[in-house]
Parts: sequence; C-alpha cells; structure tokens
Amino acid sequence: MDATDMGEDLKEVLVSAEDLDRRLEEIAAEIDRDYAGKEILLVGVLRGAVMVMADLSRKLHTPLQMDWMAVSSYGSGTQSTGVVKILKDLDQDVSGRDVLIVEDIIDSGLTLSWLRSNLLSRGAASVEIATALRKPKSVKIEVPVKYVGFEIPDEFVVGYGLDYDEKYRHLPFIGTLAPHVYAN
Repeated sequence: MDATDMGEDLKEVLVSAEDLDRRLEEIAAEIDRDYAGKEILLVGVLRGAVMVMADLSRKLHTPLQMDWMAVSSYGSGTQSTGVVKILKDLDQDVSGRDVLIVEDIIDSGLTLSWLRSNLLSRGAASVEIATALRKPKSVKIEVPVKYVGFEIPDEFVVGYGLDYDEKYRHLPFIGTLAPHVYAN
C-alpha cells in the first residue's frame, strides 16, 4: 500500500518509508557500536512496535534475542488512568541482561517511564530505549531515550504500526489522517 491507495483519507505523509528505512539503518549502526561484544534483549511493546522491531532487528549485527510486552494505562476510555497494567508479560528473565525497549512512538512518557523502572527492578543490567517517533511537546515525564528516529509534531499519526481504530498499521510510512476519517 502506498499514499495514493489511501485516497482522501490521507492528509499528509510526515515520514516516508525511505526515510524510516534510512534512519533505522543509522540507529542500528549506533546500537551495534554501543553494544559491541554484548548480547541484547530487544523488548517490543505491543502492538505498535511490531514494524519497528522487525525492521530494526534485521539491520542489527549485534547478537540478540527478542521478547514482547503489552502494557496499558487506558482502560476502556481515551484518557490515561495513570495505573499501568501488564496485559502480556515477558517470557524471558531480564536479570543481568542488557535490555533495549523498542517503541513505535513516545507521547507523554508515563507508561514508558513505568516500564523502564519495572524492568530495572527485575534486575536488568541496563535498560535503554529506542523509538521510531517522539512527540517532544507531549512529554509529561522525561524518559531517557537513547535512540530516536524522528521528532514529530503533536499530531495524531498512523502507519508503520500506529493505528486508528485498528486500521492503517500496515502503511509503510507515517502519516496524518484527514479530519473526515475520525469526525464521526
């Protein structure tokens, strides 16, 4: 699927597939340099990080293992409850391991801050964060993010794992939707 397939649903492409691929290649080189001689555990945050995790992991030369977590602080509404719930926990023990959390996007930082602290409390040797996107103007709590793909405006975005109503995750780029899509 490309931008033309979306017709009038697409407002704008913010980050192209080519730019995403190029930036992930650069981030992989940084990770390989930083973790030389080590093995890392990539922890993807479901569901949005699936695309980033898959593409980034294939670009790495560092020995790695992968695992997944699903966490939520939203309940059934659109406002955070402030209480983070683990919906799917890791299958692997992180004790003594170098962990790299892989995210699709960082908005407020609240859930990610909790997740980082949680993994450190489990005895991880280190916990760093890699994200495809960050919205600096949405940050409510500063989280140390070592690898950032792109900083984007405080807009609702879709594509490359990000969805609206479970649609648009499969887009190979990051885009914004036309208002008529969500003005129901």
